[in-house]
Amino acid sequence: MAISAGDKLPEATLIQMGENGPEEVVLADRLAGRKVVIFAVPGAYTPTCHSAHVPSFIRTKDDFDAKGVDEIICISVNDPFVMKSWGEATGATAAGLTMLSDAESGFTKAIGMDFSAPPAGLIARSKRYAMYVEDGTVKVLHEEESPGTCEVSGGESMLAAV
Repeated sequence: MAISAGDKLPEATLIQMGENGPEEVVLADRLAGRKVVIFAVPGAYTPTCHSAHVPSFIRTKDDFDAKGVDEIICISVNDPFVMKSWGEATGATAAGLTMLSDAESGFTKAIGMDFSAPPAGLIARSKRYAMYVEDGTVKVLHEEESPGTCEVSGGESMLAAV
């Protein structure tokens, strides 16, 4: 069953590249007492993710800051090395977005947002969505109907809902 507004996010440990290599990020710790936007993509460097989804949150980062959002997190079922490189390549890291790896798809599966598209080489990947979370509880959830579109889950749409 997919997560919905009003639900508490499940316990999860994601991975982020730190100065000394991969570091665990306990999601509950990161969200505790904070306002956070989380958006997820089917894959780093894939067309819509690279040219539309991440750029939409780079464009709106300052506006989210002005609304009191503490952090914007991008999650993908890719390894942390790819997420680090992708954050640098898109300018997401420089803009202040946090790039987290859900390498085993554990969090993605736990919230019911996983899918597979074998012809495209996408196995156990994340659906495209964005959510606004306060203290670990989902307040707003925007899920795309198709992984190839970025409309309701884009930065501007989420900004209007926060």
